[in-house]
Amino acid sequence: MNDRVIQILKDAFPQLIEKFFTMTIPLTALSFTLALVIAVVTAMIQYANVKGLRQLCRVYIWIIRCTPLLVQLYLVFYGLPSLGILLDAFPTAVLVFGINEGAYMAETMRGSLEAVPSGQMEAGYCVGMNYLQIMGHVILPQAFRTAFPSLSNSLISMVKGTSLASVITVTEMFRQAIVINGRVYESLALYTEVALIYLVFCSLLTLLQRWGEKKLNAYGGAR
Repeated sequence: MNDRVIQILKDAFPQLIEKFFTMTIPLTALSFTLALVIAVVTAMIQYANVKGLRQLCRVYIWIIRCTPLLVQLYLVFYGLPSLGILLDAFPTAVLVFGINEGAYMAETMRGSLEAVPSGQMEAGYCVGMNYLQIMGHVILPQAFRTAFPSLSNSLISMVKGTSLASVITVTEMFRQAIVINGRVYESLALYTEVALIYLVFCSLLTLLQRWGEKKLNAYGGAR
């Protein structure tokens, strides 16, 4: 570590932080939201055992979980143009990350739904509620409380996983570090700086996760 490296790190830090908050965080938020919607819908279809759609959901989960995320990114961004389907880099990343993580989160949600005692569905019908009301007011809230730790882990994993978007030219934080390194050739220092930024932010998310779990446990105990 010398004065030149220190100066490079100081100059790079504002650029990295800017890309982190303007690209990495929005990419994570949009992808996670899409993944959560996909997960809930897919899990509810399997939970309700909708014939035809249930098998389709299983095929989706099977394909996504058994193929690498990097391959999926390349397939959509570089492969689909040969079919005349052109997507910009950022929407492609949101779509692929959302679909990929949605498959994993769907299994989390399915397990959480199945963990809710079946008698609660019957009790809901007995008091005059329809299926959607029971799911929205009784089943899903309990399932989300059970799934919260796993879903939080998925969010933390996605924050780190967005660095893969750099391979399809999305200029998030890691790609910005690559660009800077192309000028100064200080790979170890710059990539260590990137790793530390991820470490700090994901540590904060971990603390929030633990706080959220305590609140949910306290709420569940109070009930």
